[in-house]
Amino acid sequence: MSGVRRIKLGSQGLEVSSIGLGCMGMSAGYGPAKPEDDMIKLIHHAINSGVTHLDTSDIYGPHTNEILVGKALKGVKREEVQVATKFGVKFGEGEHALKAEIHGEPEYVRACCEASLKRLDVDYIDLYYVHRIDTEVPIEITMGELKKLVEEGKIRHIGLSEAGPATIRRAHAVHPITAVQLEWSLWTRDAEEEVIPTCRDLGIGIVPYCPLGSGFFASGPKLMEKLTDTDYRKILPRLQGENFDQNKVVFERVSEIAQKKGCTPSQLALAWVLHQGDDVGPIPGTTKIENLNQNLGALAVKLTPQDMAELESLASFKGARMPEQMLAHTYTNSNTPPLSSWKPE
Repeated sequence: MSGVRRIKLGSQGLEVSSIGLGCMGMSAGYGPAKPEDDMIKLIHHAINSGVTHLDTSDIYGPHTNEILVGKALKGVKREEVQVATKFGVKFGEGEHALKAEIHGEPEYVRACCEASLKRLDVDYIDLYYVHRIDTEVPIEITMGELKKLVEEGKIRHIGLSEAGPATIRRAHAVHPITAVQLEWSLWTRDAEEEVIPTCRDLGIGIVPYCPLGSGFFASGPKLMEKLTDTDYRKILPRLQGENFDQNKVVFERVSEIAQKKGCTPSQLALAWVLHQGDDVGPIPGTTKIENLNQNLGALAVKLTPQDMAELESLASFKGARMPEQMLAHTYTNSNTPPLSSWKPE
């Protein structure tokens, strides 16, 4: 499909497609895992359409999403695809499903990388993220092991996910950070205050996840009717009670602008992210080829500065972007101890 171009993600030499593909929902998070054959066809369709930036994590499944991506890569020219995965989070089970353990110890970093390489069945990972920041281990210690993995050729580039400005600067001082992944959309703009300016000051690329507001811009209020009991979006504060009522109204306003622009609300929301700059590579997720094609259609949506301003003025959504337990591990609480305090066991 025309319109997918290559962008330089940050200043460290990594080039990716202007739109990536978030693979999590194929295996986890958004209800039951989808049929493997269908998901492999979807990934192949994405690659054939010019989408070469595939995003996964060891926690998605857990592990099964990396295995899926690895199977999809069979027969694909490795150098033509940029594989991003992550480490650092362990979730509990059952009633403790949202209780996360965050780990950044050197031996854990290395073990996770080796395991991801095996599941993906690749010789190297293009972009390896610290999924969440361990607030008990100095970021310099975690980065030191990642630097070794770069030197060994096991990873090409280092990324951080949901990291705060101070953490980003400290990490970047150990080894250049190529990209920071964060939630950024018309639905969530908190990072614009400090995190995004920090990335741009350091020449770090920005990878927005959930650019469609966890699917809200794709389905609007009808989203809640489609969710299964195992879909984590059921507990998003923005989709509850009074928050949901207000956000439905905001969605209708966005829909009106989309109608004037001759596109869907999801294409308009994605186009807004794409218009943020050439250092921004969003990774919308989907499990359907028709939705992927619709996302690619956002590349043809042109927004003027006036359009951007109008969207930003009305897109005032109510409620936190995540449940409190999950927010505790995001960039608002990502500072790590000073390096001088580190005493390995």
